[in-house]
Amino acid sequence: RSNAGETMAWSESVDTVLSNKEGLAAFRTFLKSEFSEENVEFWLACEDFKKTKSSTKIALKAQKIYSDFIQADAPKEINIDFHTKNDISQNISEPTLSCFDAAQSSVYCLMAKDSFPRFLRSEVYKELVKKHQDRNQKRWLPFL
Repeated sequence: RSNAGETMAWSESVDTVLSNKEGLAAFRTFLKSEFSEENVEFWLACEDFKKTKSSTKIALKAQKIYSDFIQADAPKEINIDFHTKNDISQNISEPTLSCFDAAQSSVYCLMAKDSFPRFLRSEVYKELVKKHQDRNQKRWLPFL
């Protein structure tokens, strides 16, 4: 469980939100409302992919990420530049653990510069902060 201080700390960086379960859930809800949840889903898929040890699984996961997020008309197609998309397409037959790094970095920057500041101004975030402030006050009320 997050406390109010931690919720407030989320405003410091997108990393803080991405590394916190409740923060991530709130950020995802916000991105859904903006029809851009594929960005955080892609970022999380890449984080998971980089931890993959087996070469068979690397190939399978890379193909899944490619078909879900990268290829033309992918169901959750992310917005990345042509060169990055092209590099991935050319190397997907022999994927490495770093094959999505450029795309992940690009999507991360997009979230950090674009979605994240709007998230901090959103009702989703404001309600979460308020909920944690209320919970903190209730915790101290019995002593007053």
